[in-house]
Amino acid sequence: MTRVLLVDDDVDLCAMQSEYLSAEGFEVESVHDGESGVREALSGRHALVVLDVMMPRMNGVEALRRIRHESRVPVLMLTARGDDIDRVVGLELGADDYVPKPCTPRELVARIRAILRRGVPAEVVPAERAADLLEAGKLTVWPAQRAASWAGEPLELTSTEFSLLELLSRHVGQVVSKQDLSLHALGRSMQRYDRSIDVHVSNLRQKLGNLADGRSPIQTVRGIGYQLIA
Repeated sequence: MTRVLLVDDDVDLCAMQSEYLSAEGFEVESVHDGESGVREALSGRHALVVLDVMMPRMNGVEALRRIRHESRVPVLMLTARGDDIDRVVGLELGADDYVPKPCTPRELVARIRAILRRGVPAEVVPAERAADLLEAGKLTVWPAQRAASWAGEPLELTSTEFSLLELLSRHVGQVVSKQDLSLHALGRSMQRYDRSIDVHVSNLRQKLGNLADGRSPIQTVRGIGYQLIA
């Protein structure tokens, strides 16, 4: 069973979410403060962490910062509806996606499954894809292993960042729309005023660095999307 960690100080909400997730085939553990959440997230026992932003003592943003300092475990943030600041900060720190609260258990499960699908380990990838190798200038991407390097150095990417980079590298030199990037990397249509893709691309740019001429390898095509150049 896939093990999911819930980190939220709302004990009743955790119990409801845990019951629903268990019925959907997940093994669930719940903790109710940020410090415990960080400790459990770094234990290596969980496939994904659901992390609430608003918690006493250590909030979810600080917890995410500490998790990302040591681990690439997928993190789904729970944010207050309409709170764009926490949402953007969470994505900048490496959250894979977010769900505005209150959310239905069905939506939570859908988001969890979308993130987990993007992180399928290499050994269960079909054999015909195992030899895939994508190259664009200094960038090399191994889709089956969900690994990438820039100028020979491995890139430390979140699951969402890798999915974005993979799609861009499959269409090097072509413009990929934000809608297509959202569907591929987040498993959902892009909502109005949704900045998630922009923030993830900004994170990717920082990790890739610049080309020899000083330009970013990921170019913005205003009003449409992004383009990977070699």
